[in-house]
Order: sequence, then structure tokens, then C-alpha cells
Amino acid sequence: MPKAKKSNKKKSKYQYDVKRKKLKEKFMKKAAPRIECSQIRNAWNDNKTVARNLLEMGLSLDPNSSIPLHRNKMPGVEEEEMETEVVVKKPYVVQELEAEANLPRERNVTVSTDMIEYVQYMIREHNDNYKAMARDEKNYYQDTPKQIKRKVELYKRFHPKEYATFMESLKASG
Repeated sequence: MPKAKKSNKKKSKYQYDVKRKKLKEKFMKKAAPRIECSQIRNAWNDNKTVARNLLEMGLSLDPNSSIPLHRNKMPGVEEEEMETEVVVKKPYVVQELEAEANLPRERNVTVSTDMIEYVQYMIREHNDNYKAMARDEKNYYQDTPKQIKRKVELYKRFHPKEYATFMESLKASG
């Protein structure tokens, strides 16, 4: 039986002009995870360990070890408590994180378009009669009067301007 032919791939030669140290650093930089938090990323030192970096920023690597546990002391047994002084070299990281955490968040909660159409149809047909809404043939999910009332209130709360213009258009047309 004949031997299998070798593929026509060119044999790769050693590249003498490539600096292996730079190549390894480039690879390690790509392989390292990207830190999402910009404050921590800017203060990070790649030459130091994770624990040392976080310690210098005033952050904790392990929250269980940073908060002391109050254990019940045994009578007659004395324990020496070691208090380590933590030196924070980069306090601005914690300050920036606290400032960002204290910023007010925008609430972008909304109601689905199907729900809006459903509520508008029910109000257009039955006004405030929730029992009639519950008996309506478009009530596909067989919502109870209370459930429909909650949906209407949800629409009022999240879209007050749209609800006001809808009610104005109802009054103008009817």
C-alpha cells in the first residue's frame, strides 16, 4: 500500500526577527481579562498581583476576611488579636466609586406596546367599567377586573403624558 502524500503546505521556518519577549507580552495582554470598571482599570498595575492592587486601592479581595467575625470567647483562653494597618495608596479609586454609586439612576421601565393597545382599547370601549372589561371578548387572557385595573394604573404611572393625551382625544371625539 502506498504512503499518503504530504500536503503542499510550506514548512514554517523559525522567524529570527521576531522578539519572543514582546510576542509573549502581547499575547498575555490579550489573554488577560478586561476590567469593566474604568476607575479600577485606570489604577491597575499589571506588574502587581490582584491582592496587592486591590489593597492599594482600598478594596477587599475577600469580603469575608475584611469584616471581622465576633466569635464567642472560651473562658480561660486568651487570643491575641492582630490588627494590621492598611495603607491605601490610591484613595481616589474608592472616592470615584462612591461618587458613581451615589449618582441618581434613570428609571427606564416601560409597558409593552401590546399592553398599551389593550388598555387603550378597553378604556375606549368601557371607560372605567372594569367588570365589563373583564367580560369583553378581547380579554384573551381572561383577566379579572382587578387585574385589568392594575394594568390601567400601570399604564397611567409609566406613561402619564401619553395617557393624558389619550384621554383628551377620547373627550374630543366623544
